[in-house]
Amino acid sequence: MWMNEWETKCDWNLAETCVESLTIAELLALIGKNDTDLSALLSMKMTYGDTKGSMRLRRAICALYDTQTPENVIVTHGTIGANMLVHKTLVSAGDHVVAVVPTYQQHYSIPASIGADVHPLHQRPENGFLPDLNELRALVTPATKLIAINNPNNLTGSLMDRAVLEQIAVIARNVDAWILCDEVYRGTDQTGTGMTVSIADIYEKGISTASMSKAYALAGLRLGWIAGPHELIEDVAIHRDYDTISVGMINDHFAALALENYDKVLARSHAITRGSLALLSDWVADQSLISWVKPNSGTTALLKFALPMTSRELCVDLLKETGVMFTPGSALNMEGYVRIGYANNPIILQEGLKRVGVYLKKFG
Repeated sequence: MWMNEWETKCDWNLAETCVESLTIAELLALIGKNDTDLSALLSMKMTYGDTKGSMRLRRAICALYDTQTPENVIVTHGTIGANMLVHKTLVSAGDHVVAVVPTYQQHYSIPASIGADVHPLHQRPENGFLPDLNELRALVTPATKLIAINNPNNLTGSLMDRAVLEQIAVIARNVDAWILCDEVYRGTDQTGTGMTVSIADIYEKGISTASMSKAYALAGLRLGWIAGPHELIEDVAIHRDYDTISVGMINDHFAALALENYDKVLARSHAITRGSLALLSDWVADQSLISWVKPNSGTTALLKFALPMTSRELCVDLLKETGVMFTPGSALNMEGYVRIGYANNPIILQEGLKRVGVYLKKFG
């Protein structure tokens, strides 16, 4: 709701959460094609297509995982559709659900709307915004149906490594619970290949959701997926028949093109996210009124501010005085913070931070 209210009214958008979006022309150039390759679309008959996603696309998605096959994948309307379908498929009224917070709001609000008994697992700055596994063990019971996690984390950029994910899998396995891991930022780690191991490749009841939106800079395709056990995919497909039917053949086509060349797309994303985080890190180091836990992945960070105002008051004042847009922590149940998205156009980030720095100087 905050984004809808202000996104078209700002001059310098530092609330954007996607890696700077690609144009179709840029995508084709990146993967060694040109506009003549668009002729492949001319003979495409505009049917619904394969409602689970084309075999070509599902094979390309599987290349992002260690053990998944096309039968373990279904294509959805973005990660938002993937998450919703998993929650609606698995969760019933009265079910016991554990969800990490802060996180994308779907993972606690949808189960709550169904009537589930939702227990938050708070990730705190003193722990690097990583889950306390002893607290998780205390929250999980033999009745726990689902543990919802988010890796890399949307809001904080914290990153659970394989060792942490394997320990969470042990906790879930002991009570036969499902794990849903929203992995929409997978591929944006600050080191190495950028690709953290997926929960779907670690745990037999692990479910990965992701999309083309964040790491792959193609949010306009509105295309995501679920990777997980075949039995779950079949159950999701039944729910999906009452939902989106299919994502559209043109969306499917361009997503397949991008993922068949995911190394090239991610190389561009790494150049943006790693360069921009270094720029943001230098800026934070110069600010006496701003502190943070530096992200290890993703495109967002929480900035803690020491000012005599609420996060919404700060963000509205910034918009009016500087044209810079952040997301207030109050919109994310994290008062005292603002969320910054640092993977937009680097020129926008530099100018936006410069203006915020000038604004903050009036507070001393």
